[in-house]
Amino acid sequence: MAKQDSLDLQTRELVRFAAAIAQGDEPDIRERVRAVRLAQVPVVWAEELLLQSILMCGYPRALVAMGVWRKFSGVKAPPLDAEASYEAHSEWTKRGEATCAIIYGDNYRKLRDNVRALHPAVDEWMIAEGYGRTLSRPGLDLMRRELCTVAQTAILETERQLHSHLRGALNAGADPMQVDAVLSVVNPMISFDAWRKVKELWRSVRDGWTPET
Repeated sequence: MAKQDSLDLQTRELVRFAAAIAQGDEPDIRERVRAVRLAQVPVVWAEELLLQSILMCGYPRALVAMGVWRKFSGVKAPPLDAEASYEAHSEWTKRGEATCAIIYGDNYRKLRDNVRALHPAVDEWMIAEGYGRTLSRPGLDLMRRELCTVAQTAILETERQLHSHLRGALNAGADPMQVDAVLSVVNPMISFDAWRKVKELWRSVRDGWTPET
């Protein structure tokens, strides 16, 4: 628990909620919803986490988690969402480029080139829909978004994405002790072999990371 104390209570419960969403166990998600409400995590943080979980965990797990959240949190869905209007597409692209550049730092252009080589549509969707429409929404700061993404990519054992978002969390303003705290949340939820890989990956990122200038 000592490592987890590097996160304030509300952020810690948000990260635990993120990890539970990625794992997909409904009873655990329900328990995490209860803990989020008891810790008085701002509702908008939880709502934004659920929305961004579509990117990392896919619609199936995100929708299950949304259902549990609605049923057990007592929070009703908003009647509309102005951020969802496609009239803002050009703004999504602009925001997405800025957010993605923060997260990837010096690797931003390489990322864009690599993804575009896979398919130009994926590059467009990643920037406009992922980083712009979703991860640049108001309501949850980028550092907490990245800490939650670290938890989810660790649970899902997606090593390349975890590597990127470990660096991204640091680039977004997290300090190494906060990342340590996130990984200590994940530790008991994954296998020994998976945890060993996570530790090695984090060590390589931490030892090689320097703040962007």
